[in-house]
Amino acid sequence: MELPPHEGSVLSVVDMHTGGEPLRIILSGYPEVKGEGVLSKRRYVREHLDYLRRVLMFEPRGHYDMYGALVVESEIPEADLGVLFMHNEGYSTMCGHAVIALGRFAVDYKLVQEPRSPETQVNIHCPCGLVKAFVEYSNGKTGGVRFHSVPAFAFATDVIVAVPGHDEVTVDISYGGAFYAFVSAERFGLDINKSKTRDLVDAATAVTNSVKSQVKLHHPSSEDLAFLYGTILTDGKDAYSQEPTANMCVFADAQVDRSPTGSGVTARVALQYHKGLIQLNQTRTFQSGATGSLFTGKAVQDTTCGDFKAVVVEVAGRAHYTGLSSFVQESDDKLKLGFLLK
Repeated sequence: MELPPHEGSVLSVVDMHTGGEPLRIILSGYPEVKGEGVLSKRRYVREHLDYLRRVLMFEPRGHYDMYGALVVESEIPEADLGVLFMHNEGYSTMCGHAVIALGRFAVDYKLVQEPRSPETQVNIHCPCGLVKAFVEYSNGKTGGVRFHSVPAFAFATDVIVAVPGHDEVTVDISYGGAFYAFVSAERFGLDINKSKTRDLVDAATAVTNSVKSQVKLHHPSSEDLAFLYGTILTDGKDAYSQEPTANMCVFADAQVDRSPTGSGVTARVALQYHKGLIQLNQTRTFQSGATGSLFTGKAVQDTTCGDFKAVVVEVAGRAHYTGLSSFVQESDDKLKLGFLLK
């Protein structure tokens, strides 16, 4: 099929999903991204090219909960690629579901050297740092992906915040490439697997807003990383079990993650390890409260991040392709820059 007559450039993308969470990877048509490093490129895109985020994430080409990835050059010699993540509000620093999808994509689209069986390593430079993905590869086909996180750590536990409509709420705050607040859905009289998504979103958003206004975050490496990305509601089953434990992540502007959330699983494992609830190399299964999809996670190595005792976490899951698209912007289209319904 050929595009009809049109004006302007064409933005080509490949769409994937990991555990139900979409990832739109930009293939071509995006202008040059300036900056010496991935973090400076993130700032440049935010300040000069943000309209393209809206074009690709918002309706009519996307939707409120669309997620995107832009492959860029990395300043780290061992990186196979750099990446910038985008969503309905802006640009995140880490995204585990995207790393799982990008691992397959990088091998299939030959962004790495000759693939190897049974696994091909793909080094992905995210804004939070270098993440190592390991992609199953056999008979020319890619499969499941596991990745090793940047150092993850519990930032603060048993933090009491005042949440309008819910009095005082006790939360934990943990970092898995991005900062999340954690609280059991039961605190709000909700069931992570059965309650209405809107009720879960409202509770998580109220927590996020309260933590942002009442708790000062900091990160040892960069102030660009020192912000609360969202709140993860859990089923409260933090003690180790071979049964899956469920969570739902609400991030950015009340955006709902359909997957168990890769960076969220990383942060939750780091939190459980900090509390002595799991040991090194003890695998847990995490389930999405939204779709039922599964990731596994385990702490694999003690490390540090500044003054924080930290851990490297391995998260594993599967991503799938859903299609290819080429998008245009007609000059007389008054909605060409996109819109969102709230």
